[in-house]
Amino acid sequence: MSHGDYVSKLPRDFEVIGSSGNCPTAAFRHKSKKIFGVQFHPEVSHTPKGPDIFHNFLFRVSRLSPDWTMASFIKKEKEEIRKKVSGGQVISALSGGVDSSVLSVLLHEALGDRLQCIFVDNGLLRAGEREIVEKTFRKHFRINLLVVDAQKRFLKKLSGVIDPEKKRKIIGEEFIRVFEEEARKIGQVKYLAQGTLYPDLIESVSVFGGPTSRIKSHHNVGGLPEKMELDLIEPLKYLFKDEVRLLGKELGLPKEITGRHPFPGPGLAVRVLGIAEIRNAKWYDRIWQAFAVLLPVKTVGVMGDARTYENVIALRAVCSVDGMTADYTAIPHPLLGRIANRIINEVKGVNRVVYDISSKPPATIEWE
Repeated sequence: MSHGDYVSKLPRDFEVIGSSGNCPTAAFRHKSKKIFGVQFHPEVSHTPKGPDIFHNFLFRVSRLSPDWTMASFIKKEKEEIRKKVSGGQVISALSGGVDSSVLSVLLHEALGDRLQCIFVDNGLLRAGEREIVEKTFRKHFRINLLVVDAQKRFLKKLSGVIDPEKKRKIIGEEFIRVFEEEARKIGQVKYLAQGTLYPDLIESVSVFGGPTSRIKSHHNVGGLPEKMELDLIEPLKYLFKDEVRLLGKELGLPKEITGRHPFPGPGLAVRVLGIAEIRNAKWYDRIWQAFAVLLPVKTVGVMGDARTYENVIALRAVCSVDGMTADYTAIPHPLLGRIANRIINEVKGVNRVVYDISSKPPATIEWE
């Protein structure tokens, strides 16, 4: 009940079935009809038994049949892809992340050699990303893969740019231009496939038609230029991240890919990574996403016998299912202490580390 408003009096024939310390009517029902209501978000990851509430409403109250399966989704989407593409060629933007990897394997099963995957090395990738992608998709899945080394091109465009929003726009624009250039070389390519998910649609598009209520601009939907030579194919756009992981498993992708933490398209232009300690402590698979944030704040400290005035690092680690909502991960204090000590001792210019314990909502997972 983070908004502070609540229902103080129910209509006739309704009764309270749930309350909290600051909300007298957190949940209610009609005494004789199948009408239920809640004054909280059952879908957020920090609501206890949230999935049970949905399960009961869908299958015990509404009597729906759970006949949607991942196998049926794969069959339907392969048919839709073939129908839309007809006999044409498709290029797939393959980044090595969960979404684009699952998308590329699905497209390969539907189109075979009519799919050309393009991996753009923009110089902002995770360590070893390029090698992992080439090994997985060329050797294991035998998918047509073109690797484009565009590091100098991207870094030149980003030179001197500090504002994260400008970085995202520059990177999104440049990605599309690279894909268009490569498509012209291949010839007869009309479609560009992207791993857009449902949260990208929801959070990248303004609910009210204006720019103020947009949450994300760095995902596929929000970062695209207005004019493009290629038509989009987005088979995953009505799936959430947990469903995409299940889809990847169904398609035979290894856990090293389906279990990876999300990584934003702009990569290291907007993200500071450092996951060695959570891997060593076997916490990587318990966390949905983890990263560090360099704050624009300096703080007083003491190193040796001298007073310092250095930078602050904020650590962020969250538990989530789909990224739409999240709660902070309760990393044990000894592990947090080890991480903080390593950063302060090994990263020059940092003398303080803090841990973000905000949930989404009201915060977001990202900081910028």
